[in-house]
Amino acid sequence: MKYNEHCFFRTRASCICLTFLLLSCVMGSGCSLSPSTRCLGEVLEREIGSENNQYSGYRCTAGAHRGDSRNYKENTFAALKAANDNPQYAFVEFDVQYSEDGKIVVFHDKRLLRIFGSIRAVGKTSFANLLELTEGEIAAYDEVMDVLKDKKINIEIKSQGDSDEDAQLADHIITDIKARKREEDVMISSISGDVIRYIGRTYPEIQTGQVFWLAASTYLHFDPLTARLYREITDTQADYLMLHVANLRNIKSLLTLKPPNKTIVFWDFDDAIYVVHKDFSDRLWGHSDIRTIFEHLRYRLLFPFHCHKPGS
Repeated sequence: MKYNEHCFFRTRASCICLTFLLLSCVMGSGCSLSPSTRCLGEVLEREIGSENNQYSGYRCTAGAHRGDSRNYKENTFAALKAANDNPQYAFVEFDVQYSEDGKIVVFHDKRLLRIFGSIRAVGKTSFANLLELTEGEIAAYDEVMDVLKDKKINIEIKSQGDSDEDAQLADHIITDIKARKREEDVMISSISGDVIRYIGRTYPEIQTGQVFWLAASTYLHFDPLTARLYREITDTQADYLMLHVANLRNIKSLLTLKPPNKTIVFWDFDDAIYVVHKDFSDRLWGHSDIRTIFEHLRYRLLFPFHCHKPGS
């Protein structure tokens, strides 16, 4: 009995000491949040015009969707380099697919039309021709990775509907990030549940996210429909549920039903992408337990002074 009591009090004392240490570090770090920190209430107001301050207690980490796509053409070297250099972004997201000759290029659409005005399909055009058609602006994956050394990275595999090709692309990307020793810095996402399931089965150490644009729960905010999303990413073993910002209208159900080992991410078609932190399991990929707890405590102490009231 005395031994058990001794262990109990020693463990409790250790927890108290750790808590005080973390609080001291939080207070010693100054009275400001990271430039990439957002309040969920502000995200709701900005993205869907919802003035609801009850969610400001939830921290969000902002990234750069397709790089700094507000000031540069999306997914270009310039956009990605600018995002890497901007402290407003904690991570950088970009899209990858194959050119006709097997070069991994950074581009979102199937064709060049929307960004560069050509109807040529990326997968049916050699990399040399892609450079010519885009006046050198289309970026090669390896060149981008050489530059993005300061931030966490979200690489989205643009599925063309060929599961074997998607798996091959995932193999190439993961082989490269392992060679660069950046496994903890990278999360791989895709709209394809098949490739996410493949990565989870073949490379369980790699964090993954499954992308959704619109779902039934986007418009019908019923718990069973929201629960279906979580069942789907549980089936594919995705770590992150990546939803278009239209799904912010269902935020109450999404937060209430969120399993502790899954994290919500919201993205838009511009540069906006946010990781939502509800509990200690919600972290930016690669962050340690200690860093996650530290950032959570700092936010809880400081958010009342930094999160403006909606409409102000």
